[in-house]
Amino acid sequence: MGFGHLLSVRPFHPDVPYLEALRERWEEDCKAFIMPWGHMIPTLEDVAYLTGLPVQGEPVVGLERRDYYDDVVELLGPEFVAGRRRPIRSILLGSLSDAVGLRGRRRGPLESPDEFYAGVRGVLDLGDRSEERSVRIFVSYLFGRLLFATQSSQMNCKFVLLLRDLAQAGRYAWGAAMLGHLFSLLPSSSQRSQSTGGFTPFLQIWGYTRFPMGRGTLVEGRQMMVPLMMRWEVAPDPRVTDRRAGDVRVALDHYPHDQVVWTPYRGEEDASHPAVAAGRPLFGRHLLLLCLGTCEVLYLELVVRTLGWHQPAIEVPSLGREGHSRRRFFAEDRDWGADHGSTVAYWRVGGEQVLRHEGLQDSSAYLEDYRTRYAGRLRLDRRVMPESQAIRLLEGRLAEQEVELTRLRAEVRTLRGELLRAQTSRDAGASSSAQPVGGDLAVRLQRALDRAEARVRELEEQAREIGAQRQGGDAATLQAQMESLRLEFEARISGLEAERRTMVTAMEELRDDRATMRGRLLEAREREREAETARARIAADYKILKDRVLKKRREQQRQAQQATPARTGSAFASLDDIVSLRDPSVVRGGVSRPEASMASRPPLPDRRREREEEELPLFYGDLVLLKESGWSPTRSLLRFQT
Repeated sequence: MGFGHLLSVRPFHPDVPYLEALRERWEEDCKAFIMPWGHMIPTLEDVAYLTGLPVQGEPVVGLERRDYYDDVVELLGPEFVAGRRRPIRSILLGSLSDAVGLRGRRRGPLESPDEFYAGVRGVLDLGDRSEERSVRIFVSYLFGRLLFATQSSQMNCKFVLLLRDLAQAGRYAWGAAMLGHLFSLLPSSSQRSQSTGGFTPFLQIWGYTRFPMGRGTLVEGRQMMVPLMMRWEVAPDPRVTDRRAGDVRVALDHYPHDQVVWTPYRGEEDASHPAVAAGRPLFGRHLLLLCLGTCEVLYLELVVRTLGWHQPAIEVPSLGREGHSRRRFFAEDRDWGADHGSTVAYWRVGGEQVLRHEGLQDSSAYLEDYRTRYAGRLRLDRRVMPESQAIRLLEGRLAEQEVELTRLRAEVRTLRGELLRAQTSRDAGASSSAQPVGGDLAVRLQRALDRAEARVRELEEQAREIGAQRQGGDAATLQAQMESLRLEFEARISGLEAERRTMVTAMEELRDDRATMRGRLLEAREREREAETARARIAADYKILKDRVLKKRREQQRQAQQATPARTGSAFASLDDIVSLRDPSVVRGGVSRPEASMASRPPLPDRRREREEEELPLFYGDLVLLKESGWSPTRSLLRFQT
């Protein structure tokens, strides 16, 4: 069915910070990642080499139903729709996990990937179902969990209809459908940090092959394995794995442009990659990627550097092709292929050939337009990093250099093994059975290692000739050439070690600068504490002065009250005066009562005016006292007085 090579890939850890920083750079208008060095797009060539999925064949289109109830019961079984109301348009991934015996099966914190892999194979159980139904259930699980995964816990039932005839399932271009599905989900994934839809393991390894960041390494001894995803191992070094998405963003912003690998598959033989040999006619063509109601454009003209050409300046709106993605359900059954016959025909004829612009000496014109168009996205005004970020970036690059040195030393050991096998075959008088070392090597040594592979093949041919002719004189020449090859690799490793020492020196200088900045910060904090002490002292002095002013004011009030005539006498001389209040003829206290007259009565005093006249000199007295005390208020105390 075309999934055999993909299922042979060993499990590896997802690089969540790397994927998060990568998907944030996705631009929906041009279906490309906006990198500091230009557009980057995963192509069908990447799919064929990395996953082994077929990229050429029938488009993944078909019938879209309003209700898939009868189809699910017929092809998978009634247990997948039990207890659910119609219409049935999706399958719960949990039910698929139950069907294959993997419900709740997760890798433990102390369980290695190999142990988890063996445990899954041991638990996997499809029950007593028929062979065809078991295959359909397993492939549906593969679709929902891996190839066509989404950010939900359900899988669209339209994929199940493609598995009705298992004998014809191998004719579909599953790789192209997977890539189109990934393109359709990246816009929504870029707005959420929790998860990413689509086949993210492919996206992760694709990034490693183009701009390695040290998270994944090529495993020694897997140089001849296919597909290329089998050659990678993720998270081998804790110094590289302990990083965050912010660190990856900064590393991408400052990644050296000359170290980006545009053609990582040079030296690979098509004979060892069946999907590549079958899909090569499509690698240099404009295409529309179809996946069951989804049509995404592959703008290959934006990344012709992957074909080994110089990139011409081109405007994205002038490309003239737009895709469309439909994820809605219909009220009636529809055949998407019949409704979009021209789109399907465009795929079947192989799209259009990408034209090469002759006469270009470089890609400078394209890069100038590119930086102008995406100035905000490229963070061109953020090239000066904070000191802490610079140190973390240098430490990350140092760890990546050490991991790369380990990988290069493994390559040297492999070449030494080739030399020993060549010498053994020469001594035995037989042709050498050694094969040239293939695979994706270090970024900085890519071209040198490609030349080395060619030289290894030449030396093997010479070894075969030596074994056939049994001429001992040429053996010394062969050994000298292999020795020069070894010395060349060791020289490259020495250069990388020198670069690492330079980076260590730079990092130490940054640490010294950081110590100086820390000292300045401590001095500033000390000055701030002294200022706080001075402010507290001023506040205490102000409180003392305030108490003195209040005390003086109370004394002045008491003196003013003593100067006022006392009016504490009783209005009645005796009790008889009180009793005789109702008899006007009775004289109080032996004194005759005068006749009441309004003319002889004095006017009532205005107490409110008297209080204002008494308080006004007291307020100005406070100010005079403050002035005489020599008190100089600060800015904060002036605000308090106001």
